[in-house]
Amino acid sequence: MLNQLVITGQVCKSPKFSTSPAGVVHGQFSIEHRSQQQEDGFNRNAYVRIHVVTCGEQQQQLTKHFIVGDEVKVSGFLNRHESKNGQAIIAIHAQQIERLN
Repeated sequence: MLNQLVITGQVCKSPKFSTSPAGVVHGQFSIEHRSQQQEDGFNRNAYVRIHVVTCGEQQQQLTKHFIVGDEVKVSGFLNRHESKNGQAIIAIHAQQIERLN
């Protein structure tokens, strides 16, 4: 089964990092994507804000200087997370991140 997403957008929530008991660095930030898409011959405005999860030292080094407004391209897979109050959140687990500006 395929679970792969590539999306571009602007960082709208700066990265925060933590280290697991096993010593693995995890990061999280959010991006907003806005575009105009074609659907059945009509223009449609598309907007999504998505949570991005990173794992490992290499991802931390790449994302630690991201600031709100930076343009990025994120490739990875979707997974369900829970917020602190128990609400379901869809997040992209980044396998590749590229800063575009």
